[in-house]
Amino acid sequence: MNVLIVGLGSIARKHIAALRQIEPGVCIYALRSSVLAPVYEHVRNVFSLEELSSVCLDFAVISNPTAEHKKTIEALLSLKCPLFIEKPLFHTLAVGKLLERVRQSGVLTYVACNLRFLECIRYVKSLLEERERRVNEVNVYCGSYLPEWRPGVNFKTVYSSRPELGGGVHIDLIHELDYLYWLLGMPSDVHRVFRNSSSLGINAYDYANYCLEYEDFCAEVVLNYYRRDARRTLEIVCEDGTWEVDLRENQVKKDGLVLFSSERRIADTYLSQMEYFMELVKVHAETSFNSFEEALEVLKICLGDVER
Repeated sequence: MNVLIVGLGSIARKHIAALRQIEPGVCIYALRSSVLAPVYEHVRNVFSLEELSSVCLDFAVISNPTAEHKKTIEALLSLKCPLFIEKPLFHTLAVGKLLERVRQSGVLTYVACNLRFLECIRYVKSLLEERERRVNEVNVYCGSYLPEWRPGVNFKTVYSSRPELGGGVHIDLIHELDYLYWLLGMPSDVHRVFRNSSSLGINAYDYANYCLEYEDFCAEVVLNYYRRDARRTLEIVCEDGTWEVDLRENQVKKDGLVLFSSERRIADTYLSQMEYFMELVKVHAETSFNSFEEALEVLKICLGDVER
């Protein structure tokens, strides 16, 4: 199996680890922008797509900075191989005719949404689907401390802190909006507040607050980069009780009683996600459950183009 990686940051290395666990003999190529780029753990550096003209690629992983995704997708469409695109899809909705180009290409696309593979989220989805429940209120919270995300690296230099690279908590933590879209569908309207006035002192947004309007209820989403005691939770207030979901603990409670619990953690979902995508590639699937088009809908919730 031959795989191309574009971008070799921390998230790419998680995908590489998952790839090698599933397919130990995988041959990984990395498209690098500089001949001075170091070699990473038996990954073969290439410096142009022309160098891959004789290689039959099984798929490509796009994991470079978000601001580079558009031109990377445009370039890779010519290879006619499936595309695994790290979230968020873009940092802007100004994508021109790229959606139509992707559709016309027939290329399989999948945009990373690993929280959809977390068992507590899947458990809640099954609860919502098994019988009609009246939802009265939904609350989502995700707060952690950006300076501790990448030990030994100045957090002000990474893309998360730099809006010109596509950084900002609103799109960096788009996972919360993605799983809400998966659970609840598209809201009828969205209200947004973005701020960057915290003690972190970065240019990118470090706080985001969303109110998603649905027919019978509202969902509030709060995201931040500055919480030292990390918390990642989902609360669904229904007519028959309240579900409390702790994503970090992979646990679901109802009115304080544990309904579901697993020892698996969010880090384990990268393997599940890659297994899912590689199976799609193996059977020559035409679409995924989070295609380019689907991810663009989530981006509309994030950035502000929801049709009323």
